[in-house]
Amino acid sequence: MAIARAERLVNLVLCLLSTRQYLTAERIRAIVPGYADAATDEAFFRMFERDKTELRDLGVPLETGRSAGFDAIDGYRIARRDYELGDIDLEPDEAAAVALAARLWDSPQFTGAAHGALIKLRAAGVDVDQDVHVPVEPKVRTSEPAFPPLLAAVQEGRVVEFDYRRPVPAEVGTRTVEPWGVVAWRGRWYLVGHDRDRSAARCFRLSRIAGDVRVLGKAGAVQRPDQLDLLSFVTRTQPAADQVVATAKLWVAEGRAQGVRRRARIVGAEQFDGEPGDLLEIDLRFPDSAATWIAGFGPDVVVLEPEVLAKTVREKLLGALRGAGVRA
Repeated sequence: MAIARAERLVNLVLCLLSTRQYLTAERIRAIVPGYADAATDEAFFRMFERDKTELRDLGVPLETGRSAGFDAIDGYRIARRDYELGDIDLEPDEAAAVALAARLWDSPQFTGAAHGALIKLRAAGVDVDQDVHVPVEPKVRTSEPAFPPLLAAVQEGRVVEFDYRRPVPAEVGTRTVEPWGVVAWRGRWYLVGHDRDRSAARCFRLSRIAGDVRVLGKAGAVQRPDQLDLLSFVTRTQPAADQVVATAKLWVAEGRAQGVRRRARIVGAEQFDGEPGDLLEIDLRFPDSAATWIAGFGPDVVVLEPEVLAKTVREKLLGALRGAGVRA
């Protein structure tokens, strides 16, 4: 978000918080710095509509109404009772979980947002220890080069163009897309949007985008459909080739790794190195990415079969230990 727009949004919030009356759009235009830059009435209303949507997306409780029965036009205000942050009381383990969650993202786009959230919690009197130690720390990685420009285009409502590799038939073609959102599924990132070249909704795997993403047109040109579930759209439209299932056999320590247990089937009980636990079978559509997920549970989960997956998990655990300065 541009600095000028950020300042305008802050000014708008301060203005609407400081009044008990409903302010009309024209009154806001005259009061809030930044709106006077709009060259025409139409440009102002487009700008104001985008700002209202941005505030609502940020969770700001924007109210619409009229100050008196004879007012002919709706106005806007922010009720302080709904806007102000209530008391936050986190137990030490809950605060540690928040700090760990903030460290999961391994990308500049989300690291800044997570850091800002921790600052707000500390301002509210919550002691969040960002240096909480865990033996193995999983990461949500967004290393795809196309991710930052696509995310920015989604937020700004701008059309994008990129070269896309199709596996069958093997070819590269240019696609022009109205982006609705970027979502992760089964260890991969996908763009969901309206494909202008196909005149239909489509999803695109980010790893198949070749070269740079080019942004077209003005901001606000793209409107995401109401009630659209991006993840459901991706799961419905992915080809069968992306859904090959492999079964793995795991040992899970007794009472631990509930995230694995929810996805797996218990087939027996067995000790491992003297520790009690259960034998589980789990179906994995993407064993490669599953290795990182399994390694995140540390010694509580051991892969027994297949050997390739077990080796990959061991290598990731050893790599994490080396990175922490621990000798295996």
